[in-house]
Amino acid sequence: MHNDPAVTEARLARVLDQRLRPAVHARAVPLGVGIWDVRGEPVPVPVALRARYRPAGVGDRWGPAWATCWFRISGTVPEDWDGLTLEAVLDLGFGSTEPGFSAEGLVYRPDGTAVKALNPRNTHLPIGAPAHGGAAFEYYIEAAANPVVMHTGPDDLSFHPTRLGDRAPWLRDAGAPPGEPLYRLRRADLAVFDRVVFELVQDLDVLGQLAHELPSGSTRRWQLLQDVERALDAVDLQDVSGTAAAARALLAPALAAPASARAHRISAIGHAHIDSAWLWPLRETVRKVARTVSNVTQLMDDHPGFRFAMSQAQQLAWLKQHRPEVYARVGEKAATGQFLPTGSLWVEPDTNITGGESLARQFVHGKRFYLEEFGVETEDMWLPDTFGYNAALPQVMKLAGVRWFLTQKISWNTTNKFPHHTFWWEGIDGTRIFSHFPPVDTYNSELSGAEVAHSERNFQDKARTNRSMVPFGYGDGGGGPTREMLARAARLADLEGSAKVVVETPGEFFAGALADYPDAPVWVGELYLEFHRGTLTSQLATKQGNRRSEHLLREAELWAATAAVEHGAAYPYEALDRLWKTVLLHQFHDILPGTSIAWVHREAQETYLAVTSELEQLVGQAQRTLAGPPGPDGQAVVFNAAPHARDGVPAMGAVPRPPRPPATAPTRSGDQLVLENALVRIVVDGRGLITSAHDLGADREALAPGTLGNLLQLHQDFPNQWDAWDIDAFYRNTVLDLTDAESVRATGTGIHIVRTFGSSRIEQTLTLDQGSRRLDIDTVIDWHEREKLLKAAFPLDVRAAHSTAEIPFGHVERPTHTNTSWDAAKFEVCAHRFLHVGERGWGAALVNDSTYGHDVTRDTRPDGGTTTTVRLSLLRAPRFPDPEADQGRHRLRYGLLIGVEVPEAIEEGYRLNLPERTVLGTATVAPLVSVDHAAVLVSAVKLADDRSDDVIVRLYEAHGGRARATLTPGFALAAVVATDLLERPLAQDGSHTVVGSEVRLSLRPFQILTLRLTPAPAT
Repeated sequence: MHNDPAVTEARLARVLDQRLRPAVHARAVPLGVGIWDVRGEPVPVPVALRARYRPAGVGDRWGPAWATCWFRISGTVPEDWDGLTLEAVLDLGFGSTEPGFSAEGLVYRPDGTAVKALNPRNTHLPIGAPAHGGAAFEYYIEAAANPVVMHTGPDDLSFHPTRLGDRAPWLRDAGAPPGEPLYRLRRADLAVFDRVVFELVQDLDVLGQLAHELPSGSTRRWQLLQDVERALDAVDLQDVSGTAAAARALLAPALAAPASARAHRISAIGHAHIDSAWLWPLRETVRKVARTVSNVTQLMDDHPGFRFAMSQAQQLAWLKQHRPEVYARVGEKAATGQFLPTGSLWVEPDTNITGGESLARQFVHGKRFYLEEFGVETEDMWLPDTFGYNAALPQVMKLAGVRWFLTQKISWNTTNKFPHHTFWWEGIDGTRIFSHFPPVDTYNSELSGAEVAHSERNFQDKARTNRSMVPFGYGDGGGGPTREMLARAARLADLEGSAKVVVETPGEFFAGALADYPDAPVWVGELYLEFHRGTLTSQLATKQGNRRSEHLLREAELWAATAAVEHGAAYPYEALDRLWKTVLLHQFHDILPGTSIAWVHREAQETYLAVTSELEQLVGQAQRTLAGPPGPDGQAVVFNAAPHARDGVPAMGAVPRPPRPPATAPTRSGDQLVLENALVRIVVDGRGLITSAHDLGADREALAPGTLGNLLQLHQDFPNQWDAWDIDAFYRNTVLDLTDAESVRATGTGIHIVRTFGSSRIEQTLTLDQGSRRLDIDTVIDWHEREKLLKAAFPLDVRAAHSTAEIPFGHVERPTHTNTSWDAAKFEVCAHRFLHVGERGWGAALVNDSTYGHDVTRDTRPDGGTTTTVRLSLLRAPRFPDPEADQGRHRLRYGLLIGVEVPEAIEEGYRLNLPERTVLGTATVAPLVSVDHAAVLVSAVKLADDRSDDVIVRLYEAHGGRARATLTPGFALAAVVATDLLERPLAQDGSHTVVGSEVRLSLRPFQILTLRLTPAPAT
């Protein structure tokens, strides 16, 4: 007899799809169906249960985009089905095969308790007791008509511009007509669940997939295919139920054959990555969480060994607030050790753009929620899907009590394959965190044969360790693990030819992996994602809202704490807690990077306006308390929230001060305008372009010969895919220099330039303050380009070996050359408030108030000199997933610093982002704390979260060197304790000592230190 493996595999696929899977629910009768259309936003469950339903049936259309429809299903158990396992089979007419990317449903009992969710891969509903003949039952389905924005299949992604991401007009206006229905009810049956057929399907599925992954000449592969052939021969396709047991018996020996004693060990972690917003709005994520959690807790009832990790505290907080009955199930399963709060973070944030203090608060609020709600001290940072990882994170993790780090996204690199899957990650301060990238290359595994085999083949550390992880369960849009996945895990636990799959907890995996591989290799510095570089620039308004909220939160805490300590003013604990959580939520890795639908970003802008208004009120209230009564001549107090003194105002203090001298007035030299003070001279030509930026003290020109500064450049920006996410390297192939000006004129304090191009208009005002090395460029853009990238270029006459860019709690140096593919791949990089380039003894920097994307290139000129060009990415105009991304009016500021080193760039970055505030009053406000070393910067001053009236001060060494400094509190001091980020005492590490009323600090490069200062009792 001749065997043909391809024929057997094709036979298996067809029999499974067309005969065996349908036979799991072969005996079926129709259910009664009623429908109720919700007008407007979703309604509470009790409202829907009381609604009047109209008759409906299979084939009926339902649901315009973003609508909610409720179905009532009812039936009576046939008399001859007594004692059988019954399930409803419910197909809502899902518009995609991918769970979470189209219609979804959540099933309720008549008492309003949730049962489980429905999606394209999970259409069954267990019908509970009584299941005897003649028994009647009724359930309700909350069906969400979420449109298919991108996914139509696992390998079918559409990036076409679509209006489906807008909030439907009829959701805002009850009088607006609803849109056309998107979906059609396909099936609503009561069926007998045939357990034996189900198990046969799982047997064949696992063995067939395993055989396909084994080498073509493998004995085990041929034997498995022969076993599959025999089983298929044993199945009567006209009597599947009656012959399934015999077929299973033929497969039993193949399933009983054990794996090799040294087989690769895969830790399978149940998971459902749920994007807190992306191709759906925040309100829909609240429902996605309820659906997914209902699914997994129902699955836990039937599978006591199932473990599920959920990684965003915000999502559990939503459950607690909106769906307390589902949240109660979480508590029940957490108590049994099945439901595992994981990840330590409030949301899974972007870590390129999010500021340092915000990252600290992500851990504070995430870990504190898990501690307070579940008594769990999470020890891992679970961040599978974000677009790069800054080099400060290892230290931030350690200070939050985190021991392990997991991510997946680096597997998306398009140029270089990351060399490790298990390794130690070392941050800018030297802290190391044990880390793992699951070699399965997905965080949404189905535990398929292909994924399990790929995990072992791809695992780069297999010579030294034998453990890897697979997060399994449908995700992004939620859904979670299914009973089919658990059936695969059970069969793959110890199966010849396969890796061993063990369902366990993240902690069990990491503890075992560390014990197995304590000397894992070390990766130093940032984990740069060679993909999705456009996320540093897309949706400027969202990024500005975040940057400004971060600085306002700093100010609100600082001045409220100062007013509380100095004047006994009430500290706004509740308001600050709520506002921090709002800002943290919007740092989610598809909101802050600008990669969500229009609805999300329009709503974010509204939220940031409200946050700004409330924080301004808190700041103003505290400053009015501190400024004291106004003087008879309208005297004003100037507040400085920056960590550096300026213009006679101490860092984080305030003094009465006369008005500042005006900015330098421009003068004319021929057809050129000149801004000059005692330090620098800026020359602007008739086109509004900088032709000279001269350092007067060093007698050195900053711009390369023959080049122009502040040259705005427009590029075609149409990546191959992932529009809002990506900037592809070929964008540099075409460029339009915007050299024409509509007007260039001198004003009393600067130079005003107007340019028009395409459908857009740019107005820029250049100013130079007295005594400053910073040329400020205030830019207003009315932007109406499409698929374009706008950059501002500064070609500098400096041979810079590297650029220095601010990141949270420090900075990183990146080579300016492209010696290796790793260097060349970093053609768009992240910087926060500054980016510096320089030679020994002289440098220049760009500072900004809301820009993150930069590029740095280096060229040798004919004269032998080197030009290092630094460019800021100002705006993009991607059309997917938001076709109106970035359209409209924007205002942003950036500045050129001439003749400065990195410390001055740090200082000016803070100054630009934390402008002085002037309040009528006569008081001098001493800083609540002061530090006498320019390299030691205060990140936060606040009152302790436990309401003890202790003062919390977080500071860090910012220059990259060792620093000995003195911190002096502005109040009598009773005690000082170093703490973790959650304000809990740490063991003394020699970083500080107390001498009288002073705290002596000794910090290593980039060290972060949090101190709890206890004021002495008033006497």
